[in-house]
Amino acid sequence: MSQQGISSGPEAVLVRYGELALKGDNRGEFEQALVRNIRAALEGVVAARVERAHGRIFVFPEGRVEAAARRLQRVFGIASVSPAWGAPSTPEAIERAARPVLEEAFAELPVGRKVPVRIETNRVDKKFPLPSNALDRRVAMHILRDDDPIVVELNHPELVLGIEVRAERTWLFAQRYPGPGGLPVGTLGRVVCLISGGIDSPVAAWMAMKRGCEVLYVTFHSHPYIGDNAKKKVIDLVRVLAPWQRASRLYVVPFAQAQLAIKAIGQDEYRTVLYRRMMQRIASRVAAREHAKALVTGECVGQVASQTLENLACIGAAASLPVLRPLVSFDKHETIARAIALGTYALSAVQEPDCCTLFMPRRPVIRGKLEVCETLEARLDVPALVEDALARAEILDLTPSGW
Repeated sequence: MSQQGISSGPEAVLVRYGELALKGDNRGEFEQALVRNIRAALEGVVAARVERAHGRIFVFPEGRVEAAARRLQRVFGIASVSPAWGAPSTPEAIERAARPVLEEAFAELPVGRKVPVRIETNRVDKKFPLPSNALDRRVAMHILRDDDPIVVELNHPELVLGIEVRAERTWLFAQRYPGPGGLPVGTLGRVVCLISGGIDSPVAAWMAMKRGCEVLYVTFHSHPYIGDNAKKKVIDLVRVLAPWQRASRLYVVPFAQAQLAIKAIGQDEYRTVLYRRMMQRIASRVAAREHAKALVTGECVGQVASQTLENLACIGAAASLPVLRPLVSFDKHETIARAIALGTYALSAVQEPDCCTLFMPRRPVIRGKLEVCETLEARLDVPALVEDALARAEILDLTPSGW
């Protein structure tokens, strides 16, 4: 920082949030949760001080401001972040600070054409002697030069030089990195996601996190009929998802015995629906153990035979908790696009058999009936199958580096 109190480079990360601002009397609780998650996200990345201040959160890293800003792009509840330069809250100091911020932004601009730019002041300190538009004009006259690769454009700027005037200090920035939005993880409680190696369930888990849910995972592994590569694939998918929340616990549940028992009933067309009902029961027990409030699945209406409205009703009836289906109205192209953006698609696209493909019926039932499911399950010792699967479950805690 210079003798005039103007920082020579970005000294803070300005954090903006969107949906939290609509929470009324509960807003403070959500902001506190976001601050906790920000601090946790930066552990192991950079030491930082985090402060709430009048509708903003400021992060003061001990160096590595850019790294801190990039890390915060994976914290739910954040709309956007900006590395910010600080200056005393006087017109003269703001003028002096603005040019270095603009010059750093120039380095990111394409060469050979004029770029539309706007200066935009947010005067949080209403005692500041100049109104926002007057400060915009004053800064523009002071810093813009004829040889700059820019043109002033108020309506459709490509670059915005932001100035946030506060009583204690003024912050200037030109970069805005998008955050994921949503709500801070943990503010809506815990859920258990039934995850497979497919495309859908990892996306559903991510969307549940975005709505403020802390996600635990259950996957079903049919050893020895299915090899360990299927299990490793799911673990790798959870690792990709892990940086979006503080910690990720995965239950790997042995499922072959339950599948063999269901297969022995002999009603082949109901086999897949009965598999999924058994999964719902086991996941519900895991949820009770982990104090989770709902189950999450990657099911989508009409995508496969087990996902007709009738079959979804049969499957969901076996759960003892609400079943959330974030992808319920998605088509496959929408889910694939999200999986690509999330980074799970390449893993999910690797062909690997899993328990869902084991003992598949040739003609699965399309419109199952709950009473038929219950009649068939009466031939099974359902409680014993559930207890056996839970007793032999493997529990993995996958904590990403940097948390």
